[in-house]
Amino acid sequence: MEVNNIAALATTLASTATNQAVGVAVLKKAMDIQASSAMAMLEALPPAPSVNLPPHLGQNVNTTA
Repeated sequence: MEVNNIAALATTLASTATNQAVGVAVLKKAMDIQASSAMAMLEALPPAPSVNLPPHLGQNVNTTA
């Protein structure tokens, strides 16, 4: 019986290692897809408009309000 237990343990360990490797591969692929989607969304944003404000605006902060 001991030989059967050792064989079953070896099979379980091999299966677990394979399952973990597949899980990591799927996670990496999902992260790659998410990163490419985020980059596509950022590239789709329109450029920020340039505002020509007078030079005196934006120099002071009202701390008493």
